[in-house]
Amino acid sequence: MNQLEQLKKYTKVVADTGDFQSIKAYTPRDATTNPSLILKAVQKDEYKPLLEKAVRDNPHASTGEVIDKLLIAFGGEILKVVSGRVSTEIDARLSFDVEANVAKGRELIDLYERAGFDRERVLIKIASTWEGIKAAEILEKEMIHCNLTLLFSLPQAIACAEAGVQLISPFVGRIYDWYKKQTGIDYVGAEDPGVQSVKRIYNYYRKFGYETEVMGASFRNTSQILELAGCDLLTISPDLLQKLADSEGPVERKLSAETATGAAAKMTLDEKTFRFMLNEDAMATEKLAEGIRAFCADSGKLKQIISGMR
Repeated sequence: MNQLEQLKKYTKVVADTGDFQSIKAYTPRDATTNPSLILKAVQKDEYKPLLEKAVRDNPHASTGEVIDKLLIAFGGEILKVVSGRVSTEIDARLSFDVEANVAKGRELIDLYERAGFDRERVLIKIASTWEGIKAAEILEKEMIHCNLTLLFSLPQAIACAEAGVQLISPFVGRIYDWYKKQTGIDYVGAEDPGVQSVKRIYNYYRKFGYETEVMGASFRNTSQILELAGCDLLTISPDLLQKLADSEGPVERKLSAETATGAAAKMTLDEKTFRFMLNEDAMATEKLAEGIRAFCADSGKLKQIISGMR
């Protein structure tokens, strides 16, 4: 078997793309999207009809409402290809607003259900700010399951687990980027700080019996992916999925509930402790803020495209 086939024995493979045509080639269980991926997709000729239809069918809707329709259009097409779930992201501008995140999560699920899709097949993506986590806690109680994204630290992960969040997406590659820039070291394999972060979170969850799923995300190379074989899920871009499919080397299981070791002592975080611990982690603080800004910028570009079509 190639490495992708071997990886699927230990981990649920998720496609990290808005390009649902490419998803078919790799048969992932789930798929994830974000504003940057949707912006990239709508600029391709094969996906412009989805954008044009969203604009044409909603002439009196606000630009934000058209984007919501577009997100559901992409998500719906993806759900026709994958057997599992799709993650759809809330506008990053709402990252520090509990009530707005809750309202938008309800709106998106309602749109999916009106389109004929079960809410169990949808994860609402929200940034892992304190407010985002609190919003997810409310939504989860309404059986609206959430994927907490832009996650870079153990305190964020612990707060998500305590809130009963369905799934978290710790960002391996962006952690690697930060440390490489700081140190000049090109980390490989188990020495990669991004890999170590996900292992630390996974082991903590398994040690203390949390049901929140861990989905490693934002990979830069296949070495990072293979070091996390056994993680609950891994969301992987099409180019790295192809590299795995083209490689025949052995894949060993690196993570399992039975071998979870070295976990930190159990912590329960209130808001003050969460904010202080996050602030003490320069990498997590910087990458969270940077990620929110980047997603806001790409949402803004998408709005400009839509405004130009009306």
